[in-house]
Amino acid sequence: MAAVVAASVAGSVSACGGRQDTASTDAGGDVTCAVDKETRVGIATGNATGVYFALGNAYAEQINATGGKLKATASETGASVQNIQQVVAGQYAVAFSLADTAADAVNGTGSFDSKQPVAALARIHTNYTQVIARKSAGIKDVAGMKGKRVSTGSPKSGTEVIANRMLTAAGLDPAKDVSAQKLDLTKTVDGMKDGSIDALFWSGGLPTPGITDLLTTSGDQVEFLDVTPLLPELQKINPVYEAGTIPAATYKLPADAPTVVVPNVLLVRDDLDPNVACVLTKTIFDRKPQLEQANAAAKEISLDQARKTDPVPLQRGAVKGLDDLGAPR
Repeated sequence: MAAVVAASVAGSVSACGGRQDTASTDAGGDVTCAVDKETRVGIATGNATGVYFALGNAYAEQINATGGKLKATASETGASVQNIQQVVAGQYAVAFSLADTAADAVNGTGSFDSKQPVAALARIHTNYTQVIARKSAGIKDVAGMKGKRVSTGSPKSGTEVIANRMLTAAGLDPAKDVSAQKLDLTKTVDGMKDGSIDALFWSGGLPTPGITDLLTTSGDQVEFLDVTPLLPELQKINPVYEAGTIPAATYKLPADAPTVVVPNVLLVRDDLDPNVACVLTKTIFDRKPQLEQANAAAKEISLDQARKTDPVPLQRGAVKGLDDLGAPR
């Protein structure tokens, strides 16, 4: 309840022009991993029924539970693209992001007109592209979405980026060939239930609460689509895309669902106070058991994978934190 209230408060601040964080910028010198003055940071997460939101709130709670001078609040957002834009603008200190969107940001490609001054704290869990259609819509693959009402996710989200790339890879024009519904996951699930949406794209960890809701209430009316035939075209854009599998047990499916997966990263401005970045990084791994209690996706968080954020550089405070934790190079 406290997390929800905190998120609501932060959301109201964001709606009035964006929250501003108190963390200072990098003044140079050695990284001590000590935050000596009261400092508050905002964490940009994602849709309220998604994994980013669940983990983001748990992450904020664990930062606050350390008893130090660094305090955090998590907020619901549109996710990856919007998160990066708001971190760069100084409205949040930390952003959850898909690795493909983060790569676009540092390269100044895709949704970004120029290179963005962001760096990574660590690679975290994996996002699974979950593409689901109503059986009555007769959609058997992404190409079959032509002329259909399709939710491509919240505007400026990583889901929207992947949805548009998959539609294009399937030979469709996202702006013309589908009736794109740019909705958050809660509204998307409602639309799938009442039949006003024929299919959805969602990129999220496992399990995603909103998808669990859809499969629990309408599992006999919907089905996962196999999008792996589109992988070769996606990898031409970014090699970060890989083949993956949604285990049947995740949503009580009749069989495992093959799909395309993308890692997630936690981002900050590259000039954030490195001592703040160090504390933020250590908390991810020191408090991993508590994050797992918030959502099982956190079980994938691993020191073995933490440094694998290329082409996004690690923030120098994160490097110190991972060194202290013994993360392999």
